[in-house]
Amino acid sequence: MEGAEREFVKPLVEIKTTPCESSAELREELLERIRAVAKQAENVDKRLVPLATPLNTETVEQLESDRTQIQQEILGSDFQYVRHCAGTHIHFEQQPGCTCEQFNTLVALDPALALVNSAQHFRGHGLAAGARSQLYRRLAYREFDRQGRLWPYLDRLDAWDERIEACYEAFFERALEAGVDPVQFETAFDPESAVWTPVQLRDTFGTVEWRSPDTALPSDILRLADTMAEIVEQVRTAEVQIAGETGGVGTDEIVLPEFRAIREYVDEAVESGLASPVVRAYLNRMGFDVAAYEPICREFDIGHHLSEQEARERRLEHAAALHEDVSRTPSLEAG
Repeated sequence: MEGAEREFVKPLVEIKTTPCESSAELREELLERIRAVAKQAENVDKRLVPLATPLNTETVEQLESDRTQIQQEILGSDFQYVRHCAGTHIHFEQQPGCTCEQFNTLVALDPALALVNSAQHFRGHGLAAGARSQLYRRLAYREFDRQGRLWPYLDRLDAWDERIEACYEAFFERALEAGVDPVQFETAFDPESAVWTPVQLRDTFGTVEWRSPDTALPSDILRLADTMAEIVEQVRTAEVQIAGETGGVGTDEIVLPEFRAIREYVDEAVESGLASPVVRAYLNRMGFDVAAYEPICREFDIGHHLSEQEARERRLEHAAALHEDVSRTPSLEAG
């Protein structure tokens, strides 16, 4: 099906759009493709569920491929955490002369993941407001300093190439230690495709990719994408500077907090989400209408253990919510 591909685990499907020139175009194409996939799923008695983790599933079956097999051998049992994660990727076209500023701005906007946190549970137990981020960033790649986590700001473009080359070499060395055939590794991975971080420069697409948010209701993802696009567009004309801990987006100036402060905001966004006054205040300063968001994770009690039956009921509830969301969202005005 056009715009839909199997992912590396059986329950996961990737739905993607072509490059879009406007919010209205993105909205129309994304919703059309989600509806088409949802209809196809119904034909085989399945539903699409907009949650970042399956809430209570002991194991998730993966599809065999060289890439997944190699990661399994390198990460060992920690690869289980990757199998439980579903997220959203948003690409912004690289702008000559300000690509570093685009990258740095998206790094500073990483805490906006709190706006669409959609699961707090892993195997039935409450983990964090952003369970996916906890699993992916802190558990799956905990043995690798260069993987999974947010990388610091760039001060020059070629520094990115140096970073991914170093990351690739470190991953390659671990692959050899795990007994992976070097030719098989080099066939499956190159420096760009062997990086799993929230913000990436993608030379293959000519984009800066923001991979921070969960899978969530399309209306919330589209609202988030609209604001992100507006801020990234401002980078072309505004003065971008890194200073202090507060941060803020104005008409002529974008102030990004020092990276140390960003990591603290990110930790709060993962642990507490929008329940954190610090996160809410920061995102408001950075140009987001925080009050417009009601993250799905707020519907779950993190202190309550979800049984398999309860998790199934929640999945069906949110499958129905997605169906309703894509049915009514076209009536919304594009941002």
